[in-house]
Amino acid sequence: MRIEQLAGLQVPVIGQGTWQMGEDRARHQEEVAALRLGIELGMTLIDTAEMYAEGGAEHVVADAIDGQRDKVFLVSKVYPHNASRQGIPQACERSLRRLNTDYIDLYLLHWRGQYPLEETVEAFERLRDAGKIGRWGVSNFDVDDMQELGDPDCATNQVLYNLESRGIEFDLLPWCQQRAMPVMAYCPIGQGGQMLGNTTLRQVAERQGATSAQVALAWLLRQKGVIAIPKATTPEHVRLNAQAAVLQLDAGDLEALDQAFHAPKRKQRLAMV
Repeated sequence: MRIEQLAGLQVPVIGQGTWQMGEDRARHQEEVAALRLGIELGMTLIDTAEMYAEGGAEHVVADAIDGQRDKVFLVSKVYPHNASRQGIPQACERSLRRLNTDYIDLYLLHWRGQYPLEETVEAFERLRDAGKIGRWGVSNFDVDDMQELGDPDCATNQVLYNLESRGIEFDLLPWCQQRAMPVMAYCPIGQGGQMLGNTTLRQVAERQGATSAQVALAWLLRQKGVIAIPKATTPEHVRLNAQAAVLQLDAGDLEALDQAFHAPKRKQRLAMV
């Protein structure tokens, strides 16, 4: 598995997302097994949040990393309405209990809310000093938000980024790359499967002997400083995601995809889901 630098550590370029996990108790063991398989295959970065199933996803992660916490780079996110000086440490403690661990490697503000960024950063730094988190970062921040934050200790910005949502390429992605700040791409293969049915994407996949989802992941990872966090709940999809890390697209593939999914020519409002 290829690696990137994130929060001062080496992590795989493809991790595992957990959005919508933990919502159905009947699928708990299936979701746990998928995450454990992903860890075995080298996708040792796991991304979750207190928002996902209102803590349910963190319970799934806890069972997946049981007995192998030291192998995993664990990311969680705090709700904006909990991002106050008093709220962040309380929210972090709740996440730690659900995750059954004593520290989170990377703790993110899920999106901007009512509290001043200075207050949120102060609370993050106190958690870091206490050993509760390794580093902190943000999610769903546009360039103006990052400029207002203005803190070199921010480890990452996690944003929506995929072939059909390329807006960050105009300004946010270059801004982060110039500062050697990794971008974590959520929903890297789109939502609902519509993007994966694109004719050009399917043709590139056929030439590569791969799936459309694998090509979509390889397209993201063609550039340095991008980490993808797809979700998978079946062994087949977990294995396919892991294999995408070694897929190399040629110039013809990239040109075809650019024609089908146009790069932004002007500033776009930051997309979020």
